Amino acid sequence: MTDLPAPYPTALGASSSTAITLLGKDLARDVMGEVGFGELAYWLATQRRPTPGQVRVFEAVLAALADHGFTPTAIVTRLTYLSAPDSVQGALAAGLLGGGSRFLGVTEDTGAFLHEVLERHPGPLPCEEAGWDELALETVSAQRASGRFVPGLGHHVHKEGDPRTSRLMEIAVEEQQFGPHLSLFAAIGRTHPQVLGKTLPLNGAGVCGAALADLDLPLPLLRGFALLARTAGLIGQLAEEMRHPVANDIFLSVDLNNRPVAPDPHPGNRP
Repeated sequence: MTDLPAPYPTALGASSSTAITLLGKDLARDVMGEVGFGELAYWLATQRRPTPGQVRVFEAVLAALADHGFTPTAIVTRLTYLSAPDSVQGALAAGLLGGGSRFLGVTEDTGAFLHEVLERHPGPLPCEEAGWDELALETVSAQRASGRFVPGLGHHVHKEGDPRTSRLMEIAVEEQQFGPHLSLFAAIGRTHPQVLGKTLPLNGAGVCGAALADLDLPLPLLRGFALLARTAGLIGQLAEEMRHPVANDIFLSVDLNNRPVAPDPHPGNRP
């Protein structure tokens, strides 16, 4: 008798000759037309169906991160499409690959940072604003003493305040999803000037990371949710590039203005 291969268990999608199941539901009958995409994305990642309040906060995060204009991720998507118009998937992938520590990665960095602080905190977490402020002061002081930045603090454009931050916090309060990560992040916003000697805004990517962590989403996937949001934005960038192309002008602005210079001497060749 031939040994049968070991089974590969999954609670996600599976198909038979007559049906497709997803998360234990009939895809065609119970999911399509019944479950929104944001709700489904949360459900797929956690295998827990979210509450309406969780869905609203989650989708607010996706909206906040979808598009920020001509960022490097958008530019490289447009330039890749210019170079390979037959490869929409390549253009989208090029933009998503640029989601790192400066763009999009801040969402994951902030959520993980706040979670680490909360995990290290001895005893019960604060119940009042004063307690959160005390913890925030300790946190910012420790970061400064070690020469490290506080993730989610500061923005290169929104110097007077990122409009996404206050709005997402409002939504989280309305839906009773304002948990310890957002509480600590808000306290950092209130107290950091006492340590740094200047006032910096809490940026949108950071507040999104705090909100996602409060939704109890897997921390190693927080950047994935930022990329999910940015995929929609990059599709929009491609659609606009097809209608009103600018990628060739971007390319020519560099190509026609390059300036030849002598090569930098290799460090090993210096006297």
